[in-house]
Amino acid sequence: MQINSYLTFNGNCREAMTFYQHCLGGELTFQTIGESPLSDKMPTQMKDCILHSTLISRGFVIMSSDMTPETELIKGNNVSLMLNCSSEEEIRTIFDKLSEYGTIKHNLETTFWNALFGDLTDKFDNNWILNFDRNSN
Repeated sequence: MQINSYLTFNGNCREAMTFYQHCLGGELTFQTIGESPLSDKMPTQMKDCILHSTLISRGFVIMSSDMTPETELIKGNNVSLMLNCSSEEEIRTIFDKLSEYGTIKHNLETTFWNALFGDLTDKFDNNWILNFDRNSN
């Protein structure tokens, strides 16, 4: 069993996922509504919206869509994406990229469990927790 993150955006899915690919690397794919069997059932202005996107990289999958629920998209603080990084260089690089135009909640610092740890909210209002366990090297 594996759990993956699924993010919902309101028209800026392509921009956000391209940003995450820039920050994290990986292979990124998109399927628009216009490219799907839903195309004939949706308004013309939605044809370029993302029906489904997937970013796959070393050990993680992030999926996303522009398909907001009928109740509207509500951004909350109840979900974070947790990245366990493999080196100090990697965590610092990713933290710097993700925090650009975002809000740093806790700068990277060494914790009592001997990890380099920090968290932030990116420019798309998604929460990220980054961890590099120094004991694992």
